[in-house]
Amino acid sequence: MSTAALDVSALRRRLAELTLRDEHRLGGRLQRLRSIDDPDRRGEELAGLLGELEKADARVAARRASLPELTYPQELPVVARRDELLATIRDHQVVVVAGETGSGKTTQLPKLCLELGRGIRGTIAHTQPRRLAARTVAERIAEELAVPLGGAVGYSVRFTQRSTADTLLKLMTDGLLLAEIQHDRLLRRYDTIIIDEAHERSLNIDFLLGYLRELLPRRPDLKLLITSATIDPGRFSEHFGGAPVVEVSGRTYPVEIRWTQPPAEDEAAPEEVELLADAVEELLAEGRGDVLVFLSGEREIRDAAETLTGRLGPRVEVLPLYSRLSVAEQQKAFRPHANPRVVLATNVAETSVTVPGIRSVVDAGTARISRYSARLKVQRLPIEAVSQASADQRAGRCGREGPGVCIRLYDEEDFAQRPRYTDPEVQRTNLASVILQMASLGLGEVEAFGFLDPPDARQIRDGVNLLHELGAIDPEVSDPRKRLTATGRRLARLPVDPRLGRMVLAADELACAEELCVLAAALSLQDVRERPADLQAQADQSHARFKVEGSDFLGVLELWAYLEGLQVELSGNQFRKRCKAEFLHHRRIREWQDLTAQLRTAAEGVGVTINQSPAEPQVVHRAVLAGLLSHLGRSTPRGREYEGARGSRFVVFPGSVLSRGQAKWVMAAELVETSRLFARTVAEVKPQWIEPLAGHLVKRTYSEPRWESGRASVVATERVTLYGLPVVEGRTVAYGRVDPALSRALFLRRALVEDDWESPHDFVAENRRRLAEVEALEQRTRRRDLLVPDDVRLDFFDARVPTDVAGGHDFDRWWREARRGDPGLLTYPRELLLRGGPEVDPKARPAVWKQGDVRMALSYRFEPGTPEDGVTAHVPLAALGRLEPRGFDWLVPAFRHELLTALIRGLPKELRKPLVPVPDLVEEILASVKPRSAPLLEVLGRELEARRGVRVPPEAWRPGELPEHLRMRFSVEDDAGRVVAFGEDLDALREQVRPALQATLSAAAPDLERTGETTWVFATLPEAVDLPGTGGAAQAFPALVDEGETVGVRLLDTPAAQADA
Repeated sequence: MSTAALDVSALRRRLAELTLRDEHRLGGRLQRLRSIDDPDRRGEELAGLLGELEKADARVAARRASLPELTYPQELPVVARRDELLATIRDHQVVVVAGETGSGKTTQLPKLCLELGRGIRGTIAHTQPRRLAARTVAERIAEELAVPLGGAVGYSVRFTQRSTADTLLKLMTDGLLLAEIQHDRLLRRYDTIIIDEAHERSLNIDFLLGYLRELLPRRPDLKLLITSATIDPGRFSEHFGGAPVVEVSGRTYPVEIRWTQPPAEDEAAPEEVELLADAVEELLAEGRGDVLVFLSGEREIRDAAETLTGRLGPRVEVLPLYSRLSVAEQQKAFRPHANPRVVLATNVAETSVTVPGIRSVVDAGTARISRYSARLKVQRLPIEAVSQASADQRAGRCGREGPGVCIRLYDEEDFAQRPRYTDPEVQRTNLASVILQMASLGLGEVEAFGFLDPPDARQIRDGVNLLHELGAIDPEVSDPRKRLTATGRRLARLPVDPRLGRMVLAADELACAEELCVLAAALSLQDVRERPADLQAQADQSHARFKVEGSDFLGVLELWAYLEGLQVELSGNQFRKRCKAEFLHHRRIREWQDLTAQLRTAAEGVGVTINQSPAEPQVVHRAVLAGLLSHLGRSTPRGREYEGARGSRFVVFPGSVLSRGQAKWVMAAELVETSRLFARTVAEVKPQWIEPLAGHLVKRTYSEPRWESGRASVVATERVTLYGLPVVEGRTVAYGRVDPALSRALFLRRALVEDDWESPHDFVAENRRRLAEVEALEQRTRRRDLLVPDDVRLDFFDARVPTDVAGGHDFDRWWREARRGDPGLLTYPRELLLRGGPEVDPKARPAVWKQGDVRMALSYRFEPGTPEDGVTAHVPLAALGRLEPRGFDWLVPAFRHELLTALIRGLPKELRKPLVPVPDLVEEILASVKPRSAPLLEVLGRELEARRGVRVPPEAWRPGELPEHLRMRFSVEDDAGRVVAFGEDLDALREQVRPALQATLSAAAPDLERTGETTWVFATLPEAVDLPGTGGAAQAFPALVDEGETVGVRLLDTPAAQADA
């Protein structure tokens, strides 16, 4: 074996004595060293490695030297099992320690680990569910070991770090340990992890237990201790493959349980606060010591404090204890005191902290349990009966220093019906944050993860849906390791709730990241504004200056700006005093500032640019909205109620500036159901902001697809909804991309077949002309079956126009190229349009009617039931005076057979009977008479008498009852083609148009007309003058007219009028 190989082997043995992190780091260097072939370079690297080893050795030696002398309080039950625990921990990687409250497991197990040499190569991580517990337990252990806090024993919670790299035992929140996994997947900093209070089964605890189960096989040097008070230890043992369970007795003294019997049926139920006060007075009267009262929430604590203070007076100290209190206020419950004390606590005192001196407990039996509503997709905080395990925990708090009494404000039957354990949080909360972290860590499907109790499938689905809403994952991707989007990867690195993180990322695009870091931090923490129960009015008055109309979010930013300015003006002590005077929580302000700084750093780490100049409020709100798309509400007619996502209904919380319901649309940072669904931290939004942010979520429905010629496009009415809320209603949009096939069909039919399109293309004009020819033929022949149906023409275009053409713009692009190859491609062939029929005799249906020198165009309409039905002669206004009725009663040849038939059939029965069969008779008459030679009725009467011997008196004819199309119509039109008069009677028409006619005549020959003459100044007047522009078809007739005292010359419309002048 070579010298080099011996050196490497020796180095490897030394690595095993170093801290775990140094072993990993220097082991990598050693591995690289072995791959270096150059002796000189290898020697340099070896020398550097040896130097690092010396430093690492010194670090381990320093850690060993800092190990304090270990002592154990002999009165604690866990100490009695010390030898068994030492052996079990030494011999097994996972140990479950189960014991009741007061066993000492929280403070003594870390010492046992130190005694076994743990905490030297790596730190012992001792997790607690709450920051308060982490701090107080660290203080207690440091006190027992007689070491300064922050040295060998320290703690680390959010915003507060009282530990160093040399700390052997670190108390920390479970959430902080989870956060470390993001940048230290194998948790190499730790050689031992103690998960305390595991029975609470918080989301963090269950996730940690699942993650550690996967991690332990990869970290055989890591030991895991799980401690709990009232759990089924077999569950934990089974979860970790049959890990040993060590049970230690808990209560050192017995606890008497007293039950409260329900009132009789005929008795009124007393108020809970009165029952509670009676129980407290009963226990104090027995002189047992301090009383711990468990209540469901802060409001209940305030009510109880008011009642007890009134009943007990100054001789008894009444103190609240809940997590939102400041440290100083919380510490009051732990300080020595002379007078009896009543501590009013939430379930924070159930297991997390131990209040000294407690000899009695009053248990109201309820707590606010956070539950996720799968229906509303919001977190609820209902007050529920606590489980039997929680009730036992509460009772155990009075048996630590002597025999205790627990009065339960419910009866034994009620207790027996309660569930044994509280549902784990993983089964009653939204899992979006967990799913995001799992996706970021590549831990696979949530369903397959090693949760002690798997979450409900609906919760998983809702968590995935929320992340999809935020744009963090793509639910269409089947592989969970690839489901995370670029936004999701950035989101996972931000130390806030995914909703808040999404706001920060959106703020990057809108240049308002500074404001959103402040807001996201504020929304992650308890409100810094305090409202003491006895000073609420003063607090509200002090805080009113921060209110901004229309937005609670802007109010938070207003408060932030105020605090920044205040800190510049005042010293640290003055700032603290000012905060207290203005009902602002100084410690929470520091936490807010710390988290804002952390969030800025994290945001910059994922590429967010922090803006230096203030952003506009509208921009800030749009960024906030990116995280709250399912927390929108639209006002309803029902007062202050809003319609929310998925059919929910909520009201704005009374403390909001929008609580009076004056906004049409709002967004809420939080929707929480207590007595009803409340929206907290609210701002008004504009509905037009929603769609751009929610494009991947909205549902679009379309109605009334139709062709719109002005846009040269098929359009439809669009309705856009987000989780059932109508964001857009009645918007007209292009339909081509929505339904290309239907849009193409509508375009072909409406634009090309029905010609509802102002198109410049030549084929369109030619097709119109060819269609007009066929339609005119139908009018003249009074038929509707000559023009082919629209479907034939539709098929014509369908076979020629490409399938991707769905509108005018598409068509124009295609046709520009297509017409070069075949300009007539889309021109109707004449044979396509005409279905066939008899040839039209132009003499039978003439286009012009002649009477003397007047020529009149004829038009034909086939519109039964209308005045225009039949034949119309278009009479120039100037020629109307010379027109005579003669001949028009004969109509055109094509209609004469029908005309005569109708006249004969309109005769009275006794005259008509000898004339049958009428059609044959009409044929005979028409073959022998000369049309228009005399009035029609005169000729017809003469023929009937000659042929059938029937003499028809004039009054027997009924021409007025003829169908519309068998009576000639006259359309009198001026030079511009405008219709001046329309009707059947020429004389009536002349009277109707006489003023207009005279004006036309006068305007046609202004040089001839005179008025007001008293001497002869006239040249010889012509008998007639041709009107300009008529080619002699229209004439006027000059005449002298008597004007009384004077004479004039006027142009008249007929020779008869000229003669009469």
